[in-house]
Amino acid sequence: MGPETVAVHGFQDRVLAHPGEPLRATGIEILQVNLGFLCNMSCKHCHVGGGPARKEMMEEKTVNEVLSVLGGNDIPTLDLTGGAPELNPHFRHMVRRAKELGRRVMVRTNLTIFFEEGMEDLPEFYAENGVEVVASLPYYIESGVDRVRGAGTFKKSVTALKKLNRLGYGAEGGGILNLVYNPQGAFLPPGQETLEDEYKRELKKNFGISFNKLYTFANMPIGRFRDFLRLTGNIDRYMETLTTAFNPATFDGLMCRHLISVGWDGTLYDCDFNLVLGLPVDESCPGHISEFDYSRLSRRKIAVDEHCFGCTAGHGST
Repeated sequence: MGPETVAVHGFQDRVLAHPGEPLRATGIEILQVNLGFLCNMSCKHCHVGGGPARKEMMEEKTVNEVLSVLGGNDIPTLDLTGGAPELNPHFRHMVRRAKELGRRVMVRTNLTIFFEEGMEDLPEFYAENGVEVVASLPYYIESGVDRVRGAGTFKKSVTALKKLNRLGYGAEGGGILNLVYNPQGAFLPPGQETLEDEYKRELKKNFGISFNKLYTFANMPIGRFRDFLRLTGNIDRYMETLTTAFNPATFDGLMCRHLISVGWDGTLYDCDFNLVLGLPVDESCPGHISEFDYSRLSRRKIAVDEHCFGCTAGHGST
């Protein structure tokens, strides 16, 4: 029995040892929708393996099924992700319709998308529609960002953030602008509050940039990051780091317990990570957005695997 198999059973055993029952959803506060894996970037740590060559894309029929579910159920938040979600041709329609339904709309953006042809007005579109921006910025130093995301990425990101600030994002009473940090290697992120203070201080001092909150996430041992771990011979060491840092206090805030993830083809998952691994929701629940059943899905059993240690390590990924 290999070390990875041990890790799988280890997580299941850890869950059963603390709540005393399998991990279950406690409701659906967020409908997280992956609009496709097409992206203008190919970041080294991307867990979905997004990039310019990816063809997976949510079609109009599925988009309308998502909007129908959003309108027919008490789910307050729509969380749009990708790839670069903005590259889906139905993206703006989905945002406008969700706002008409009175929903909170979050978009996970890489910031560099603003510089692609036809995307230059995205900041204004976000501001006009009250969209919450969740922007990936792996670090506040140029060399660290460019090492992970490609040369010139940091300068583009800074320019994009400045434009969002000019539109009122990150200011008191203005649009919500949150940043996301991922470690640049096989180690856990530092405490969220401490790192947020560093980001705010350094970005304000060096570039005049303001934002609301920083979210820190451990790199998940899946996708391109898993390939990197295997290539460098660090998969076992990283899994040991995650399992050693297991913290049951993170259970209440685990995102899988509060959301449903919708794949680009409409398949339902407990989270975006399970989507990548092809682990759909429990077989006792409907598995496609066209068959959505809030009552059953909101109390479903969560599908777990070894990667779940990434969300329960240290301060956790909430």
